[in-house]
Amino acid sequence: MQRILSTQLPAHAGATVRIAGWVHRRRLLKSVAFLIVRDAAGLAQVVVTDPAVRAAVEELTEETVVEVIATVVANPAAPAGVELTHPTVRPLGPPAVPPPFDLYRPALTATLPTQLDHACTALRHPTRSAALRISAAAVAGFRAALDARDFVEIHTPKVVGSSTESGANVFALDWFGRPAYLAQSPQFYKQLMVGVFERVYEVGPVFRAEPHDTVRHLAQYTSLDAELGFVADHADVMTVLRDTLAGMLATVADRADGALATLGVTPPPVPAEIPAVHFIEALAIAGAPADEPDLAPAHERALGEWARAEHGSEFLFVTGYPMAKRPFYTHPDPARPACSNGFDLLFRGMELVTGGQRLHRYDDYLAALAVRGEPVGPYAGYVDAFRHGMPPHGGFAIGLERFVARLVGAANVREVTAFPRDLNRLSP
Repeated sequence: MQRILSTQLPAHAGATVRIAGWVHRRRLLKSVAFLIVRDAAGLAQVVVTDPAVRAAVEELTEETVVEVIATVVANPAAPAGVELTHPTVRPLGPPAVPPPFDLYRPALTATLPTQLDHACTALRHPTRSAALRISAAAVAGFRAALDARDFVEIHTPKVVGSSTESGANVFALDWFGRPAYLAQSPQFYKQLMVGVFERVYEVGPVFRAEPHDTVRHLAQYTSLDAELGFVADHADVMTVLRDTLAGMLATVADRADGALATLGVTPPPVPAEIPAVHFIEALAIAGAPADEPDLAPAHERALGEWARAEHGSEFLFVTGYPMAKRPFYTHPDPARPACSNGFDLLFRGMELVTGGQRLHRYDDYLAALAVRGEPVGPYAGYVDAFRHGMPPHGGFAIGLERFVARLVGAANVREVTAFPRDLNRLSP
C-alpha cells in the first residue's frame, strides 16, 4: 500500500490508507486514545479504541517514527476534517528520546539558544519549519523572476586567493600550503561574467568574519546576487530589483501560503515604483547630522516609519551614498562625484539590499585604487578584464535570511536560519 501524506487524507474518505511520520502527541483518555502523527505536510489524528493497539501507543514516545494503516473517516473537528480509525500502528525505529521542549505546543517556548543547540528537533516545530519553507519559496521566486528576464545562473568560487574585496574581515585558510580565504561575496566574479552573458545571478553562501553579535548579522549567510550589463545608471538596476522583489513575494504567497498562515503573515505589496530619497535627504528625515557618513540602525528605522507614513510603502530606496563609504568599484555620480551611483533598499526600516552601478573602464579602476592608496597587484586578475571591453553595468545583493526575518517579523535573524554560523556558534 502506497504511503500518502496527511493533506491527502480527505480525498480518501472511506478507504484504508497508510501514513507514516512522527508521534506528535498522544492524548490518553479513559475510553479512547488519540495519536497525532506529523509528517512533512501536516497532522493526522488517529483514533485508538482497541486495547492492544492502545497499549502499544502508550509505549510510544513523542518523535518516535511510526507507520499507521487505518480507515479514513470524516470528522469536521479533526485536522483537515478527517480522522483515522481502526488502526494498526507500527514503529519504524526505536523509541525516540523526547527533545527538551514540547513540539506539540502552538509556540516553541524554549529560549533561542536552546532551540539552536537542538536545531535538528527544534526545526520540526511548525513555526520554525514554516520560516524555512518561506525561504525556499523566496529563492524560487528570485530565480524565476530573473530567468524570465534572460539572466543566467552562475556558480562562483567560495575559496579565493585575495582578502581585499570590500575591506571586510575574512576567514583565512590553508589551501595546499598557500594562503586562501573564504569569499566575502561573488562580486568580482559576477561582474566578470557580465562580459560573458550580460545578465547573471547566483544563490550561494558568503562569509564575513566581522565581529558582530547582533540580531541582524551572521558570519555565513545566503546571498542572492544579480548583475546586469548595458545599464544607463543605477536606476536601471533599481528597476530590476523592484521587479525581482515583487516576483519573490508573489512566489512566496503562491508556494508557501500554508507557512504564511502558520505564522500569521501577509506579504506586503511592492509599489509599482518604490519611493527613493537621496542620502542627504535621508539624513534630514532621520534627524541625523548632515556630515554623518552612513546610516545607523536607528536612522534606518526612522526612514522606514517615514516611508510607511508618507508613501504607504514597506520599502524605501536610499541613493547617493558617499563614495567614501562604498567599495572602490562603485561608479560615482557624474553630477556629484563625492556621491555614488549606489543605493541601499530598506525593508521595514532595515537595510536589506546594497547595489549600484559599477565602474567599467580599466583606467577608472586604476584611478579608484590609487585614490584609496591600494596597489593594483591583489586585484590584477579582476581589473585586467576591464582592458578587454566591459559594458556599463550594475547589480545588487539580497541577504536571504534578513529578507525572511523582516517578512515574518522575526526578532532575530537566527530564528529563520536552519543552522546559523556567527561569532559564537559553530555547531550543530
